[in-house]
Amino acid sequence: MFGRHHKSGHHPDYFLLALFAVLTIAGLVILSSASSDLGKIKFNDSYYYLKHQITRGLIPGIIGFLLASKIYYQRYRKFALILLVLSLVLLALVFTELGLSSGRATRWLTLGPLSFQPAELLKLTFIIYLAAWLSKNKPGARGAPGGLIVFLIMSILVGGLLILEPATSTVVVLLGTGLAIYFLSGAPARHVLGVIVLGVVALGLVIYLTPYRRERVLSFLNPSEDTQVSNYHLREALTAIGTGGLFGVGYGESKSKVSALPEAIGDSIFAVAAEEFGFVGAGIIVALFAALTLRLFWLAKKMRDRFGQLLLTGFATIFALQSAINIGAISGLIPLTGIPLPFLSYGGTALVVFLTMSGLTLNISKYTR
Repeated sequence: MFGRHHKSGHHPDYFLLALFAVLTIAGLVILSSASSDLGKIKFNDSYYYLKHQITRGLIPGIIGFLLASKIYYQRYRKFALILLVLSLVLLALVFTELGLSSGRATRWLTLGPLSFQPAELLKLTFIIYLAAWLSKNKPGARGAPGGLIVFLIMSILVGGLLILEPATSTVVVLLGTGLAIYFLSGAPARHVLGVIVLGVVALGLVIYLTPYRRERVLSFLNPSEDTQVSNYHLREALTAIGTGGLFGVGYGESKSKVSALPEAIGDSIFAVAAEEFGFVGAGIIVALFAALTLRLFWLAKKMRDRFGQLLLTGFATIFALQSAINIGAISGLIPLTGIPLPFLSYGGTALVVFLTMSGLTLNISKYTR
């Protein structure tokens, strides 16, 4: 059945391709401005971070994109478990002498000349594994207690390793995506509700028992207190966003990207974009992510194949959650958290993974009705 379909010469979804292209190009344009002063100060090269993003993110990402868009997506089924186990092993190696720390976080793994974040790779392999596992089970099996137990064990294993890095926001994004796939695979609502309750309780305990996480939540609840420490980042981000007004101060004219705003090329890049392009530019970025999410859900609804449907659902959810958490946090709508904005924030591993994910979605889109 699938052997005949994958030779049928269907075209990919061109609207989806256009969205990926626009987001990728916009990311490079915005990063070029956000990183120019920092690159000049640190490396005497205004384009240092842009060149690094191109060589470590864009070029290997395009290779991943092309491969994923050409290889028939059903072939990933047989390698789903292997890919997940490999990702988990790489994630565990972060805590050995091969791990690289920055600040309080240990998220990078160094293998010879390569340095990357295994947690980013897990975003792709975890979705592929869950889609493969849940699509091959009969509806009755998905509702059995055994299926729930397996899902919980996988979630605890993945979540536990990420919490230790620490990467709390990645846990929320990844497990939230996993739960969406589990629910849409036909799992009973009572199982999904039980997982949500357990997840909220577990996250609450982690936040309560970790001083810096607890401080972030308390600062969000009491924004007028401790503005020089806990709320400094948010205050400067909101100042940058407010300075942009309706149409922005102009490309390359941000004053806060070096002098005041922490993580201007990472978690805070949306604030830089809002300052330079204004409410209109920021609104376009939000609209692009919304269009991407809705398009993927629409394509998932059209899929006849369960595996492809769950993959598209997972990718749509991860794009939606990660962009919403980043933009919401930097805009003061939710507690501040450290998670990059897909395609825009600096980070080679993340760009490679999201471009590869993009190629896979285009491959699946060829087989919608």
